[in-house]
Amino acid sequence: MARIGLLGGSFNPAHGGHRAISLFAAKALRLDEVWWLVSPGNPLKPRKGMAPLPARLRHARHVARRAPIRATAIEQAMGTRFTVDTVRAIIHRFPRNRFIWLMGGDNLAQFGQWKDWRGIAQQLPIAVIARPGYDGAARGSVAMAWLRRFVRPARQSAEWTDWRTPALVLLRFRPDPRSATLLRQAKPLWHREYEHARVRDSLTRRLIV
Repeated sequence: MARIGLLGGSFNPAHGGHRAISLFAAKALRLDEVWWLVSPGNPLKPRKGMAPLPARLRHARHVARRAPIRATAIEQAMGTRFTVDTVRAIIHRFPRNRFIWLMGGDNLAQFGQWKDWRGIAQQLPIAVIARPGYDGAARGSVAMAWLRRFVRPARQSAEWTDWRTPALVLLRFRPDPRSATLLRQAKPLWHREYEHARVRDSLTRRLIV
């Protein structure tokens, strides 16, 4: 049984902040690996300014190199658009693995806007990594009002495979100011050198087969 953390997002672009929280979560939750689910398109984000998927995937792999992180285009392979469907498909395809959903505090703040967000919480545990400036919005969100009764102590985070869902753990992490928005502002054409890359994904091939 492998213990896998799932971190979804546009990764437009992936950056050191993604890597840092992934490694932090891997240590706190005793994960064997973190899968970055590089989304073909986030339903809650505008298409304008979104780099092509092959470019985002290749750059994510560059950022994740030499770490227990697998950047994958698994959602494209499965044809899923919403997280609830992606999670359901992954759990079905990899029954021998145990999965936990990873998200930043900024995502918890708007988690209530996700399709069937309660269904996501009922399928697998959720670990939320605090992000600077989002604590108030996250704790006061619609989703947190429902999830609050299912919060587990952070000191028990390594025991998440024994938890009955819904289950939520809040992890504190040193402030990291890096963000994809700031990186795009500093270098709008960051994706040019990655645009013509072919999407090669062993995980995706295993799913297709």
